[in-house]
Amino acid sequence: MSFIGEAALSAVIDALFGKLSDGLLKTFRKENFDADLKKWKRMLLKIRAVLDDAEEKRVTSTSVKFWLDELEGLAYDVDDILDEFATEALRRELNPEPKSKMQKVLDGYVGSNRDFVKLMRSKIEGIDRRLKEIVEEKKDLELRENTGRRTITKTSRPPSTSLVNESRTYGRDEDKKEIVKLLLESSDAQLSVIPIVGMGGLGKTTLAQLVYKDDEVSRHFELKAWVCVSEDFDNLRLTREILHSFTSKSWEDNSTLNSLQGELKNTLSGKKFLLILDDVWNENYELWTELCKPFEFGAQGSKIVVTTRNDDVSSIMGTSPPYKLKELSRDACLRVFTHHALDATDFSEYPELKKYGQEIVDRCKGAPLAAKALGGLLRSKHDPCEWEDVLNSKIWDIPEDKSIIFSCLKLSYNYLPSHLKRCFAYCSLFPKDNIFEEKELVLLWVAEGLVQETKRKKPMEDLGGEYFRDLHKRSFFQQSSYDKSLFVMHDLMHDLAQWAAGDLCYRLEVQLGGSKQSEISTKVRHFSYIKHSNDCIQMFDEDVHLRTFLSLPLYNRYGLTNFDVKYCSFPQLRCLRVLSLSGNDILELPSSIGDLKHLRYLNLSYTKIATLPESTSSLYNLQTLMLKGCNSLTKLPEKIENLVNLQHLNISNANSIREMPTGIAKLKSLQTLCFEDMNECQDWIPCGEGEEFPCLRELSISICPKLGKFSYHLPSLEKLSIRACKQLVVSIPSHSVIQVLEIVGCKEVNVHGSVKIEKLIIKNCEELKSLCEDGHMSLEAPEIEIRSCQIPVNIKLKSTLRKLTINDCSALESLEFVIDEGGASSTSS
Repeated sequence: MSFIGEAALSAVIDALFGKLSDGLLKTFRKENFDADLKKWKRMLLKIRAVLDDAEEKRVTSTSVKFWLDELEGLAYDVDDILDEFATEALRRELNPEPKSKMQKVLDGYVGSNRDFVKLMRSKIEGIDRRLKEIVEEKKDLELRENTGRRTITKTSRPPSTSLVNESRTYGRDEDKKEIVKLLLESSDAQLSVIPIVGMGGLGKTTLAQLVYKDDEVSRHFELKAWVCVSEDFDNLRLTREILHSFTSKSWEDNSTLNSLQGELKNTLSGKKFLLILDDVWNENYELWTELCKPFEFGAQGSKIVVTTRNDDVSSIMGTSPPYKLKELSRDACLRVFTHHALDATDFSEYPELKKYGQEIVDRCKGAPLAAKALGGLLRSKHDPCEWEDVLNSKIWDIPEDKSIIFSCLKLSYNYLPSHLKRCFAYCSLFPKDNIFEEKELVLLWVAEGLVQETKRKKPMEDLGGEYFRDLHKRSFFQQSSYDKSLFVMHDLMHDLAQWAAGDLCYRLEVQLGGSKQSEISTKVRHFSYIKHSNDCIQMFDEDVHLRTFLSLPLYNRYGLTNFDVKYCSFPQLRCLRVLSLSGNDILELPSSIGDLKHLRYLNLSYTKIATLPESTSSLYNLQTLMLKGCNSLTKLPEKIENLVNLQHLNISNANSIREMPTGIAKLKSLQTLCFEDMNECQDWIPCGEGEEFPCLRELSISICPKLGKFSYHLPSLEKLSIRACKQLVVSIPSHSVIQVLEIVGCKEVNVHGSVKIEKLIIKNCEELKSLCEDGHMSLEAPEIEIRSCQIPVNIKLKSTLRKLTINDCSALESLEFVIDEGGASSTSS
């Protein structure tokens, strides 16, 4: 048996358990809400127990699918109510109850409290009724309780063989040469394992077949074997199949693992062998080490080639860096398609089909399995209308008995843990070919509650980064070919994300002047639009509970679109976690923005707003505030300190801001702070003794020529970047530990005492004469780069120096450093 991940809805229910905490229950004990919330918890536990079985039956049972859809809507509504409780608890903490009855009346406290209780009591009654119906319906569906992770007993794709027709494969000649070279090269290792990694459908198996068949490879190895592993990594089965492939002998089904491994050891002993393990999913290191025990008795230079979709598999099994298989070239993909569709190499005999064929190939984005599958659908069909239908179809519209491509991709999705399934599905909000940053996407996931808090108490952004890298390692994301710091999704993966999202996500791409869009389903929770008219919000029914409203692209400097901001006050927007109006022609925000009490992420970048309404300060849950490129913005809210959960503030290129509000020093949750090209900003608010940003991890200050002294204590700082700040004095306290310190085009920077810096970069500081007040500093920095600077000081460097670069520093008088070599120290000047 092999294992696959839990149902995506499981993560939603688990998140609700986390919110039904003792602290929340205690806060509302006086209003008797705690009893209701405890009852919800018990009922949700009963539902959670059958979710995985329900997910398996969703495809074959209409009643189960309807039950899951109802449950999903209910879970989100429960989440909204729990967030309202948490927000009310936070409001009470920030605005404590007045002590005197008269003061309560004057402050309006009694009325607001009574209104909240009345409103929540009504909502709770509605949830109670729906929860009871869900639990009752569960009994009729005969759902089994979970016994662990879901299992499957048969593979979701046909097993592969070593046979291949080389004349019918295209575009892999260079890849074949590289793998053959790795197999033939001499090695001191007894056994080498070479992983081939790539997204499902890229042709990893075909490449392995080509290598396995190669004549030079066959002459080099005494024994060869091919085994398709797939999802079921059972050592007994695999050892039997490997032994059979090497010897062509059959072995009894009742043979033990011990006897089979003994036979395999004798077969391989002293012989140089090649083993192909195709389509491996196992991430259990112990299972792998147990399987490979007999392989250690082969001759020196034996090789194993592993094909997998997952980098984690390659890191467990591989002894060399993985070979990352790329997409086919367009010409090669076109030849695969025309071969299977027309049994030809081009469209010369069918010119009327060329337009559709080329667009179908473009859609395949270099995935040979997609080109083969879509070509096979059109084999012997020469009607242009049929070709157009295939071009416009989604991968899940194609019956699985006619095409393997969707089942191949869906298998990757099935193996995801429940929390990653939700994060991946959320990516369907972005258009195809969208290029994105890791941090940009992670901040959205965190704001949406898709990142689950763990017992390790790790920062949510760090956990989100782990989610992102996990999806990347599993080939759901790919690095951009233009910039390695950016990422893209393959078109087929994007189609898979749309399928996974179902009705939860909706992306509107109708252009201006296009046909009128009908109303959007009330099941939609996450919405994005691209260059649409300003009345797009009118397409929603009054009962919809949107959590996401994204104007795309998120950072659009050019071609501002129109959006009538008055629609932000509509009731259906009050459940929003994410609101991005970036790149819209907006002059002001209404005060009703403060009604969006659930809001975690607000992006107003590249808009024309001059001020933020003071009601913005009541967004207690706000985590991210993006004001990048707001050239007309002159100030931030005076009571910004009320944004107690604000973690990320970006006001880069908001160059009309002249000063910071006094409350900015009270943002104790702030983690990243970005200032750039703020020519008019002159004054930091003076901070008192011991004032600090305790959580600030990243500070970037660029092109702020009038900005004065920055002397806050930053105990958690990891990255500090200061660029073109002629008057800025930044005091770095003694004993700080900073991963990256970058100083570019600056005049004065002070470092006090001993500082540990992982990487120090100083560039273009022609007026920088000192890095510290007394002319000396003790600096522990393994990597140092100094370019085009005047620093006539004695800098004492200690610890192991890995990299030192000094260029164009004509005024540099001396540099003293201590290099540790095996415990000994030497000093150079």
